[in-house]
Amino acid sequence: YFVLSLLEDSGYLPRLAVFLDNIMHRIGLHGYAIIPTLLGLGCNVPGIMATRILETRTQRFITATLISIAVPCAALQAMIIGMVGDRGIWPLIAVYGTLFIVWFLIGIILRFTAKGLRPELLIEIPPYRLPSLRTLAAKVWMRISGFLKEALPIIIGAILVVNILYQFKLFEYLARFAEPVVTRMWGMPREAIAPLLLGILRKDVAIGMFAALGLTTRQLIIGSVMLSIFFPCIATFVVLFRELGIKDGLKSL
Repeated sequence: YFVLSLLEDSGYLPRLAVFLDNIMHRIGLHGYAIIPTLLGLGCNVPGIMATRILETRTQRFITATLISIAVPCAALQAMIIGMVGDRGIWPLIAVYGTLFIVWFLIGIILRFTAKGLRPELLIEIPPYRLPSLRTLAAKVWMRISGFLKEALPIIIGAILVVNILYQFKLFEYLARFAEPVVTRMWGMPREAIAPLLLGILRKDVAIGMFAALGLTTRQLIIGSVMLSIFFPCIATFVVLFRELGIKDGLKSL
């Protein structure tokens, strides 16, 4: 929120939207879709909530879908950088490169399959200016308090539900169905199933659990990518349905 407010008050944010407009058009969006995407790099929940700034339902659907699938949150990124980066820069590039390719390819698919209006970017470019610290602090606090008011009850409730399901051994049944995919298609050990399923609750903790499994670099790259894209965390899942509705939420998944 601080970085976003700083870019906005300095007059750079509209320029960033214009600069990226051509790239975003390739996936059926305009430059302002970069704002919720940047927020999604901190946490997917406020990123998806920020899609409200986009004019049409189609744009909101595409942006929210891309955030939930291929934009890792800050906590997950910290674990990926810590664990995968420990194996070298190229494995880390492989993870982020794969996520970008997934983001871009899904965006192209949605551009041609998601029907609806896609307005052009019409924006007035303000002059550069020095942000006021007082205004900046007030704006950051307003956004943080708004996020906590809207998202915190959803996050707490969702985590409570998942923990109840965990106590009823639901994840053990899911592990049986997931085993052929995880072990045969992805080449991961059977022990990796538990962290992957835990990713529904906390993806960053799930990545940390890979450390005890002695995974090869290839397995760690695959595990990090699949954990990032295969299912949104429970808080993102709930917000996705609340913002898009049941029908579009199911399409997004």
